[in-house]
Amino acid sequence: MRVVLGSDHAGFELKQQILEYVQALGHEVLDVGTHDNSSVDYPDYAEAVGTAIINKEADRGILFCGSGVGSGIAVNKIPGIRAGICHDCYAAHQGVEHDDMNVLVLGARIIAIALAQDLVKLFLEAKFSEDPRHKRRLAKVANLEKKYLLNKW
Repeated sequence: MRVVLGSDHAGFELKQQILEYVQALGHEVLDVGTHDNSSVDYPDYAEAVGTAIINKEADRGILFCGSGVGSGIAVNKIPGIRAGICHDCYAAHQGVEHDDMNVLVLGARIIAIALAQDLVKLFLEAKFSEDPRHKRRLAKVANLEKKYLLNKW
């Protein structure tokens, strides 16, 4: 699987550790930055992760910031991105199985490396269930995107 990773300065250290872990799991990694812990703006890296998925440069993404909240909000503004902030194992795989989540968002100031590794492994191993009820719900999510993209707020 091709996995894109991105972070702001607060998530940089965890991103670096997870980058090596994802590679050790046998996945191809695209690192869109940041590349050190100098202060940067999280929306720039959220956009880089989201557009890599939309442009089919990656199959899934993992995004890091201090809490996960800002990056999660930003990346979910990109149509076709379904990101979830997950700090528990159930959500990390269930988000893919039921909601076809394509970006995992982690708060580097919230969780330790061992839990982050567990979450990443579960996220990357999970597959969308293809259950008709989940497909129906995802179609409704896609319709919400279309509906509000057409309106100029």
